[in-house]
Amino acid sequence: MDWGMRNRIARMFGERSGHTVMLAVDHGYFMGPTRRLENAGATVAPLLPYADAVALTRGILRTSIPASSTTPIVLRVSGGATILQDDLSHEAITTPMKEALRLNCSAVALSVFVGAAHEHPSLVNLAQLVSEGEDTGMPVMAITAVGKELEKRDARYLALACRVSAELGAHLVKTYYCDDFSKVVEGCPVPLVVAGGPKLDSDRAALELCFNAISQGAKGIDMGRNIWQSDHPIAMMKALRAIVHERATAAEAMDVLTAEKERLGA
Repeated sequence: MDWGMRNRIARMFGERSGHTVMLAVDHGYFMGPTRRLENAGATVAPLLPYADAVALTRGILRTSIPASSTTPIVLRVSGGATILQDDLSHEAITTPMKEALRLNCSAVALSVFVGAAHEHPSLVNLAQLVSEGEDTGMPVMAITAVGKELEKRDARYLALACRVSAELGAHLVKTYYCDDFSKVVEGCPVPLVVAGGPKLDSDRAALELCFNAISQGAKGIDMGRNIWQSDHPIAMMKALRAIVHERATAAEAMDVLTAEKERLGA
């Protein structure tokens, strides 16, 4: 990698831990005004100091993130389908690479839909975006999307999707945690970050997911709803950072969460 590419990646991963806590707030591009993300700026602003990177669209970046922010940006550049459609895989590149450069982003991200109706164009989109990224020094993160078919989140499927993404040149891959997750990590030669997925039953469940993923080789998390739909999002961010950067256990992270809630009088 050239210096520019390495520098952009380094911005997002802790110098000491080599890991990252990404904040995902790009849900509106296909879900609309998601609960507690209706006013994206109000939701995101207090969380920015605790995020190693924030994943969003150019529209939310321009309207909801202060220009003074130094938090690295992972720009969502694919889209074209909404939850009103049965097939969420019918996506295309919606934001050109030159826009990511103009917006001073640290990476771009797009979904790939392995096994879905539009698998082929999504993978070709990835390959073309990687080529543009190599030309410009912009890292590309492939997101192994499963649309509405959540049952696809097993090690065999995710290992395939992650490896194909890496083979096509993705510099980072975002995927889901699953049983036998270490097998997914072993088969992917580039860093993996783990999605939080839909809001889990409790903060503890989200912390346990994070701990299990990091313990089995993930280089970070890219969580959204399990942070900003929590009743205590800042405390949740601090607890997640304890796991990702300080190798705390889930139980120790719960102590961080509880202490922070008490400090805030929650």
